[in-house]
Amino acid sequence: MRATARVYWRLLAAGFRRQSAYRLAALGGLVANLTFGLLKVAILFATVRAAGGELHGYDTASMSTYVWLSQGLLGSVNLNGRTDLALRVKDGQVAVDFLRPVDLQAATLATEAGMSLFALIPRGLPSVLLGALVVGMRLPSNPVFYLLGTVSLLLGIVISAATVYLVAVAGFWLVETRGLQILYMLASGFLGGLYVPLALFPGWLRAVAAATPFPSIMMDPIDVLSGLGGEAHAAGLVLAQLAWLAGVAAAGQALTRAGRRRLEVQGG
Repeated sequence: MRATARVYWRLLAAGFRRQSAYRLAALGGLVANLTFGLLKVAILFATVRAAGGELHGYDTASMSTYVWLSQGLLGSVNLNGRTDLALRVKDGQVAVDFLRPVDLQAATLATEAGMSLFALIPRGLPSVLLGALVVGMRLPSNPVFYLLGTVSLLLGIVISAATVYLVAVAGFWLVETRGLQILYMLASGFLGGLYVPLALFPGWLRAVAAATPFPSIMMDPIDVLSGLGGEAHAAGLVLAQLAWLAGVAAAGQALTRAGRRRLEVQGG
């Protein structure tokens, strides 16, 4: 058991090192984060002011916090649906992965999590810090929110990887998953709270979003880190994330077992 845990830890570290090779890309991502963050600030601030200075619990300070935390998370949560595993399933190389003495899903999530954690250093944290310096933010003073926020952030990263894993293993049946990836990209960004806070959605659309794992990927970590709703609300969001992680991971295991039985590789 200890040896297995060490293997997954090494895979996480390997993902971290792999992503660190693309430092210029990380710098480009930071510039994009800041550019679009400033555009979002201008649009959402104008919306709040047009509503009289407060909109569904958001004033300009809390809206700025939402904007910069969401921009900071962009490089660390997978909202585009793309993953190397999808290509390996398509060309049959996943057969080699099945021969390795590790669980395919756990190994994939460990590697993806390592890549996501590195993105926080050159892209995520600087986006939040620069946004706070240029525009300003309102962060909670209670350290409980930062502890819960760290847990929520890590859960959001793993849930995003686990959800994209479902898209990849759908390739055992679809072969080509690019259409599904585009659908995932549209749904995850919109229902996850990338463009506007989910509190601004009408009630029926909030219910639709709550029926998906997407808020647990981005909106829930933002709400926990910003301290919206109090400690009990933050703890409830973390518990909801744990439930979504368990459900998505179980679905991934079931699809992996079924896909393994279905897999056919040319020449063998």
